[in-house]
Amino acid sequence: MSIEVLVPVLPESVADATLISWHKQAGDTIHKNESLVDLETDKVTLEITAPEAGILKQILKNSGELVTSGELLALIDTDGEQLASSSVVHKTVGHKEGDIPLSPSVRRLINENALNPAEITGTGKSGRLTKIDVIDHLSKQSSEKIETSSVTAVEPTESVASAAVMTAAANLRPEQRVPMTRLRAKIAERLLQAQQNAAMLTTFNEVDMKAVMDLRNQYKNRFEQKHNIKLGFMSFFVKASIEALKRFPAINASIDDNDIIYHGYYDLGIAVSTPRGLIVPVLRDADQLDFAGIEKSIADFGEKARNNTLSYDDLKGGTFTITNGGVFGSMLSTPILNPPQCAILGMHAIKERPVVENGQIVIRPIMYLALSYDHRLVDGKEAVQFLVTIKECLESPAHLLLNI
Repeated sequence: MSIEVLVPVLPESVADATLISWHKQAGDTIHKNESLVDLETDKVTLEITAPEAGILKQILKNSGELVTSGELLALIDTDGEQLASSSVVHKTVGHKEGDIPLSPSVRRLINENALNPAEITGTGKSGRLTKIDVIDHLSKQSSEKIETSSVTAVEPTESVASAAVMTAAANLRPEQRVPMTRLRAKIAERLLQAQQNAAMLTTFNEVDMKAVMDLRNQYKNRFEQKHNIKLGFMSFFVKASIEALKRFPAINASIDDNDIIYHGYYDLGIAVSTPRGLIVPVLRDADQLDFAGIEKSIADFGEKARNNTLSYDDLKGGTFTITNGGVFGSMLSTPILNPPQCAILGMHAIKERPVVENGQIVIRPIMYLALSYDHRLVDGKEAVQFLVTIKECLESPAHLLLNI
């Protein structure tokens, strides 16, 4: 009996997906719910698992191909009988039986440099080759050539761009062309859309983080013991943002053609950086969560992002976004809107700076805040007062705890 492996139903906003790689080959024995193939859309990576145990009888779609909802990917023989090699159709292109499946970008890099995948050690999941594995291999090869020929050259650095230099035979002016991932292409599209379709403006302020840091240091151990999650800064910013959004509902709104939609709920997007690019999972009804609930939800998003298991529901919607460039050392930036939202809050690194308090110069941990907003809907006065509200809530956390 043959079981069909189909592309799952994609949301209406997603027309198709790209087949990244197969984890199994035709003729392999597979177990129920074992990972078979990865699909990439412009939002998430989908892992397709085996619906039943058996033999992977036939692969019908190759790596790099576009697929749509309900399309047939493969057939599984559930009778458990090994098929004759003549009846097995293995359509995966570019590698021999027993080879590790290659993603399109890795395959291109290997083909361009005439490499043998079997000679490269894979560090990815189940020993799969990653682009970094190939680049490291090329770097080692180039270093060996340089030593044997006694030619002086620039030593390879840790960056991908510098490592790519070593892939050129002449080692002079190399170039490397790789296709955008679906996610990266979608990010580029939405960023251009935000800049072209919105009257974007950014206002700045600074906040003294001493009160929050003192409160966090005082209770972080008890908080972690009780809730089994660390107390971070993001939960304070989420709470402060919700308070500010309640006072200035236009910043929680969006524009739909000539209409303004005022949202009576607070679904906050929390920007998360992944190897594939920036994604924004949404914290639903954030105003109904306590500090522990917020921290647990954010930690869960981070874990899902690292494992590529975020769902469409995790990323859908959102009325306001918070992004934290401070974790990467950013001092100041102008975040770009996440359409159709009309505002986004940017957090930055906390640095000790001299400030004046009561006529005295003192050292305080200061963070710069940035609010980018759509000036078609939000006036400058509202934007400034919104940031001032966040500043007040953070510099006096009692506002958040006592709801005053």
